[in-house]
This record gives sequence, structure tokens and C-alpha cells, in this order.
Amino acid sequence: MSNALPKIAWIGLGIMGSPMSENLLKAGYDVTGFTLEREKLDRLAASGGTAAGSIAEAVRDADVVITMVPASPQVEAIAYGPDGILENARSGALLIDMSSITPQTSVDLAKAAKDKGIRVLDAPVSGGEAGAIEAVLSIMVGGEQADFDQARPVFEALGKTIVLCGPHGSGQTVKAANQLIVAVNIQACAEAVVFLEKSGVDLKAALDVLNGGLAGSTVLTRKKDNFIGRDFKPGFRIDLHHKDMGIVTDAARNVGAALPVGAAVAQLVASLRAQGDGGLDHSALLRAVERLSGARI
Repeated sequence: MSNALPKIAWIGLGIMGSPMSENLLKAGYDVTGFTLEREKLDRLAASGGTAAGSIAEAVRDADVVITMVPASPQVEAIAYGPDGILENARSGALLIDMSSITPQTSVDLAKAAKDKGIRVLDAPVSGGEAGAIEAVLSIMVGGEQADFDQARPVFEALGKTIVLCGPHGSGQTVKAANQLIVAVNIQACAEAVVFLEKSGVDLKAALDVLNGGLAGSTVLTRKKDNFIGRDFKPGFRIDLHHKDMGIVTDAARNVGAALPVGAAVAQLVASLRAQGDGGLDHSALLRAVERLSGARI
């Protein structure tokens, strides 16, 4: 064989999917993609990939099928049905779903795929758009060890921290915990920003020194400039974080875990969305605090 690397089909070329698929192309993989936006398919082709006209066409000859779509309903829409992945991928293929969805959806998908001879990993990611572009994502995986071992080289072209967390659905459970921590962290930073500004302190100086101590975090490092410049161009949209807070509060209820602070932040995210800010970056939680504090928006 001239190229020993597995042939990859990539479904979903959004804010995350486009740069991730491009990192696989840079690593020498043959990538055939399908997505709903024509310009994203053109972008893939311009980067050396192949644009497919349908899911069926994209997955037909693939060894590995990777999906990166917004939520459970989209995963179900592309996986099931006559035009979906399970009906059209070849037996023995490996399906890696990198979307952030409910753990139960991942468990159900793995079960349905097994009947078709298709192996599945749930492999949601953390690191946002910047992490996707820089190939430094944290990838949390659920599934079988053998499938994880086979997928590792692919994951290594996309991220830096790659961990098998347990059986099917475990990756999604860890991702839900990730989204809980991130939302609470952004909320705390947003409250601090409004407090500092109303106190007349130099915000940049304050955030620099805070980030050097115990209050420092990846969230503050990545979002500091968003807060200072009120730049809420989406790296990760409030709409998606709203979906994720629903996943974590629901999953926690199912296992009997109390999330009192998480529940409060879930409501703040929901309120921001209700006020029309769903398309903004999740650092726009700052706007909700400003509204509550009577600050100008």
C-alpha cells in the first residue's frame, strides 16, 4: 500500500470540525468530508481534502468515520436511517463521535453500531476553537481499549491530552463535568471583572496578577482578552454551553449527584440565551453580570 494511514471520513465541518480535519490533512491522512455548508466543503477541498455530496458518499470507503456536530439530535440524524452512517459505512469501520452529547446517546449508538459490525468511540473534546486550531485539545474517550489504541494516532494529530475514561458514554460524562467546571469558572471570572471595574481598578493589571496565583486558570488565560476588550466573537457559543449545562444537570440527577452551584450557573446561561446572546462566546456571561449590576451593556 502506498499509504498505510487509514482513510478518514469527516462529518461536520463547523468551528471545531474544520480546523480539526485540516490537522489530519497536515498529518498526511486522506480525508473525505461532508457538511451542510458549501463554503466549508470548499475550504476542506482547498486544504487538500475531498468534498463528498452526501454522508453515504463520504463514509463508503472510510476506515475511520469522525463526526463533530452540535448535539444529540444531529448525531442521531447523521448516524441512523437509510442515508446515515450505520447503513453506509463498511463493516469493521471505526466510528469516532467527537460531538458533545448525552452519555446515553453514546451508549445507544455503540449498541446500534455493533449490530452492523461498526466499532464506536465517544471522544468529546475540550479546548475550544483555539485548541482545535493548535491541535492541543483534551480528548476524553469512552469505549474499548483495543479501539482506543487503534485510534490513538488519529487523536494525536488533533490533541495533546488523550485519555480513555472507561466504557461507552464515559467520555461524554467527563465532558459534561468539564463543561460544569468551565461555566462556573467563567461566571466567577465575570463577577470578579464587574467588581474590579466598579471599584476603579486597572482591569488588565488585576487579571494579570490574579492569573499568576491560585485564582489563575486556563479559562482566565484564554478569556482574559475577551473580558478586557468585551470581544464576544464565538469560540464556543452560549447556545452550546446551554445545551451542555442541560446534559450535566440531567445526568447528575440520574446518578443522584447534587450540583447547587452548577444549577445556578445553568440558569444564568439560560437567561443570557433568553436575552438574545446565545450566539456569543460563553465569556459573554460577563454581560449577564453587568445587567444584574446595572452596568452599561
